[in-house]
Amino acid sequence: MSSNAPIVWHPALNLQAKSASPAPSHSGHGFALIILNQALKDLHTLKRLWWNASYRVAADGGANRLYDSNRRLHSTGERYVQGTDALDNLDVIIGDLDSLSDTARRYFTQASPELQIIHDPDQYSTDFGKAVQHIRNSHVGRSIDIVAMGGLGGRVDQGLSQLHHLYAFQTSPSYAEGRLFLVSGASLTFLLKAGSHRIHVRERDIGHADGGRREAEEVFGQYVGIIPVKEPSVISTKGLEWDVEDWPTEMGRQVSTSNHVLPETEVVEVKTTADVLFTISLKEKAEAEEKLPLSNTPLGR
Repeated sequence: MSSNAPIVWHPALNLQAKSASPAPSHSGHGFALIILNQALKDLHTLKRLWWNASYRVAADGGANRLYDSNRRLHSTGERYVQGTDALDNLDVIIGDLDSLSDTARRYFTQASPELQIIHDPDQYSTDFGKAVQHIRNSHVGRSIDIVAMGGLGGRVDQGLSQLHHLYAFQTSPSYAEGRLFLVSGASLTFLLKAGSHRIHVRERDIGHADGGRREAEEVFGQYVGIIPVKEPSVISTKGLEWDVEDWPTEMGRQVSTSNHVLPETEVVEVKTTADVLFTISLKEKAEAEEKLPLSNTPLGR
């Protein structure tokens, strides 16, 4: 295990409602939001991320998905004024642009006069990768966290590609260029580098624009997985219903899935000898799935 101090995480801050914007982040510079080219079914989470982000990028056809989401918001009868309440103040659309529709291009160009549309024809990189690289190139000299929405839940090969990006774009043991998160309609997923981690799954309170403090809402459900996608690891945990100590984990052998955050747990501690994925369910999705039968085995084995 690393002898360094534990790496501290506050992932809930990206998802909680606030009276002030943008949200703070681990880097101290807010976070950038990437919209990927998959259906955006969870409008609640999308709106939270959109409001809290300091920079917003659509990866090629992700602009089409965002346009569809704006139409859905308009059709629900919610308060909706283009340019004010809509999800239309994009900073950048980037990719090979083979998926971007004329309708979406026209809509966002009109809504955001300063929008950049960047054609990158490189066929050896994905639109997701192009978006990540653009964000980092646009914030030279300072790290910025990135949250990508729509990364999981579609085709298996695309989902595995998004997980691959978590490894490929986070090579620094200290996340020197910023941290990268994947958000789907069901969960939040991020990479734990080898070492010790303290993950705040509940926040006591948050600051508001009026200068006061408010009790923070809970955004995460109870389900947690710790997955050694790249290589075997040995993990130890605290704060889960079925904690483990120096537990070998490897794909094809044993992995920790469907574990539970205890009701009283505010911080989950994880020690790992190799990089592993940490995934935690989002609260609203988790509550909707509680009626489904689940395995009672400690680690979902």
